[in-house]
Amino acid sequence: MKTLILAGGKGTRLWPLSRELMPKQFIRLFSESLFQKTVRRALYHSSPDEVYVITNKEYRFRVLDDLEDLGVKLPEENVILEPEAKNTLPAICLGIKVAGDGKFAVLPSDHLIEADEEYLRAFRVAEKLSDSHLVTFGITPTKPHTGYGYIKPGKKLDGGFEVEQFKEKPSAELAEEYVSKGYFWNSGMFVFDSKIFVEEVEKHAPEFMKVFEEGEKAYGHIPEASIDYAILEKSERVAVVPINTFWSDLGNFDSIYEVMEKDDEGNAIKSDDCIAIDSKNNLAITQRLTALIGVEDSIIIDTDDALLIAKRGEAEKVREVYKLLAERNDKVVEVHRTAYRPWGFYTVLEENTGYKIKRITVKPGKRLSLQRHYHRSEHWVVVKGTARIIVDGKEVLLRSGESTFVPAGAIHRIENPGKVPLEVIEIQIGEYLEEDDIERFEDDFGR
Repeated sequence: MKTLILAGGKGTRLWPLSRELMPKQFIRLFSESLFQKTVRRALYHSSPDEVYVITNKEYRFRVLDDLEDLGVKLPEENVILEPEAKNTLPAICLGIKVAGDGKFAVLPSDHLIEADEEYLRAFRVAEKLSDSHLVTFGITPTKPHTGYGYIKPGKKLDGGFEVEQFKEKPSAELAEEYVSKGYFWNSGMFVFDSKIFVEEVEKHAPEFMKVFEEGEKAYGHIPEASIDYAILEKSERVAVVPINTFWSDLGNFDSIYEVMEKDDEGNAIKSDDCIAIDSKNNLAITQRLTALIGVEDSIIIDTDDALLIAKRGEAEKVREVYKLLAERNDKVVEVHRTAYRPWGFYTVLEENTGYKIKRITVKPGKRLSLQRHYHRSEHWVVVKGTARIIVDGKEVLLRSGESTFVPAGAIHRIENPGKVPLEVIEIQIGEYLEEDDIERFEDDFGR
C-alpha cells in the first residue's frame, strides 16, 4: 500500500508558535516533529519508495531536513510540490497522478496519534474494505468535544460500518448527544483504491479530473475543495473503521494542553527555565526565563518576537489574532526571528532603521547561493568553524575571529567546507534590508 502524506497546511491556530514558513507539522513540540512521527507511521505499511509527501515549495526543504534527521530517504520525485494551496482534494488527486494506481493510505502530517497494535489492526481492516469503499477512520471519543467533526455509523460491515452521515463541529449539547449515540470523531485519515477514488471524483466533482490529466498545470483552473465536502459527504461508497486509540489533531493550544505532561498543579510547561508559584492548570511554552505567580487556567506562549497570553478555553480565537496581523501585512505571521533555509538557518538578533544583525548557521558541506544585493552592504565575522568566502571572484578562508566586508553590488557567497556547523555574524547596512533584495547567479537548491 502506498502512502500520501499531506504536509502543506499553515497551522494558523498555533500562532506565534507556528508561522506560515514554519507550520505546526514541522515544529518540535515533542522529541520529533509531527511530520516525522507521520513518516514513521507511514513506514509501518509502506516502503520508503511508496511514501509520497505533498507539500509546497516553501516547505520542501523542511520536509527534506526532517527526513534526513530520521535517516529516511525518499526518491526525489516522491516529494510533490503543489503550485498553490487548494485544500485536500487537489492535493490527493495530484499525489495519485504522480504515484500511479494502487491502494493508498492518506495521512495528515499535523495530527498526533499512537501507532499501537489497534492502529495497525484498523489499517489492515481498512485495506480490505477499500476493495469496495473509500475508507475513513473514526476515533472512539473519550469525551464530548466541540472541536472535532463527527461520523455517524450506519450498516455494519466486516470490521467497520457504512458511513451514514458526517457531522460538522457541534455545540456542547450536540457533542454529548453524538457521543451517547456512538458517533466517532472524524480523524481525517483515509484508505482507498485509486480506481474507486477516481470514479467518485468523476461522479461528484468532475472539475477535478483535470488534475489527473494535467497535474499541477490544472491548479490555475480549479477551486479549493476538501475531500470531505467534495467527495465523502456525497458518495454512497464510504466506510468508517473505528480506532480505539489516542488521537488529537492538536488544532489549538487547548488541545496541546490536553496531551502534554503536567506537574502536580496541573501546569503543562515546555521551557528550559520556568518557575511557577501558586499557579495551576496553565500551558506555558517559553523560550526564556519565565516566572508565573498566582496564574491559573492560562495559556502563555512566548517566542523570541511575540507573546500570546490567553485564557484556556479561548484558544480558538488565536486565528482572529492571526487574521488581524495578516491584514496589516505583519511579517510576524510569516516567519520567526529564526528562519530555516536548505543550507541551514539564520536568526535576526537585532534590526532597526538602516541596519540588521543576523547570526547565520551553515551546515557542513553546504553553501549559500552565489548572489548579490543592490541596497545593502554586509560585514561578516566568523565566530565558529571555517568559512570559504567568495567576493567578486576572490576566494578567502576565514576562521574564528576573522572578518570580511561585502560592498553593495558585489557578487558573493558563503560556504562551509568543514565538518562542524559554521556560525557567522552578519551586519547588514543599507536603505532596504528585506529578503527580496537578492539576485541569484548559482544555487545548489534550485531556487
